Amino acid sequence: MIVMLVEDDERLARLISDYLVERGVSVHHVTKAADAIRDLRRTHVDAVVLDVMLPDGDGFSVCRAIREQSDVPVLMASARGRESDRLQGFELGADDYILKPFSPRELLARLQAFVRRHRGDLAPRATNLEAGPIAVNMATLTATLDGQPILLSPTELELLAHFVARPGRVLTRDQLLELMKGSADEAFDRAVDVQVSRLRQKLAPARRGHDLIKTIRGVGYMLVVEPK
Repeated sequence: MIVMLVEDDERLARLISDYLVERGVSVHHVTKAADAIRDLRRTHVDAVVLDVMLPDGDGFSVCRAIREQSDVPVLMASARGRESDRLQGFELGADDYILKPFSPRELLARLQAFVRRHRGDLAPRATNLEAGPIAVNMATLTATLDGQPILLSPTELELLAHFVARPGRVLTRDQLLELMKGSADEAFDRAVDVQVSRLRQKLAPARRGHDLIKTIRGVGYMLVVEPK
C-alpha cells in the first residue's frame, strides 16, 4: 500500500510514517496543499491522509482538487470535530474523517479497509450489476449511466452498487452503514445522507421527472428505475 500523508506537523507525521512503514506501508509525506495536488498528478498512491489545517490552505480545498482528478480514497484528519466540519468533508468527496488525536493503529485499520474496498475486495459478489440505465462493474470499479461513464469516489461507487443490486428495495440508514463497513460512517449516520445527496447529483442527467434514488421519509432510501 502506498499512502500520501499531507501533514505539516513534522512530529506527528514522523510518528505516523514510522508506524506505517514498519508494517509494510510506503509513505509519501508532504506538508503543503500545493505539493499534495502537484504530487498526486505524478505519483500513484492507494490512499490519502489529509490534514484539514495546512500552512498554504486547507484540506477541504485539497479534497475538492483531488476529486476533480482522482477517485483515490481520502481520509481527512483534524482536531476540529464539529458536525459542520465533518459534513463539509463528506460533501467534498472525502471517504472518511478521523479526529485528532488518533492512534496510528486505528489509522492503519481504516486505510486497509478503504484500500480493500477500492480494489473491490469488499464489494458485492456479482461482477456486473445493472438496474435501468445504471450499470456497475465491480471488476473494473466503474459505473455508467445511459452508457456514459460516471466519475465516483470509492464510497459513492460502493453505495451505488448496493442500490443497483437491490432495485425497488428500501435500504435503511442502518442497513447502509452495515453494508459500508470500514469507515467513520459507522458512527456518523448523517454521512449516509451526504453521500446519497452526492450520488443523486451525479445521477441527475438520467432524471425523468423523478430522482432515481427516492427518499422514504423516516426510513431510508430506494433506487427507483424503469424496467428496460
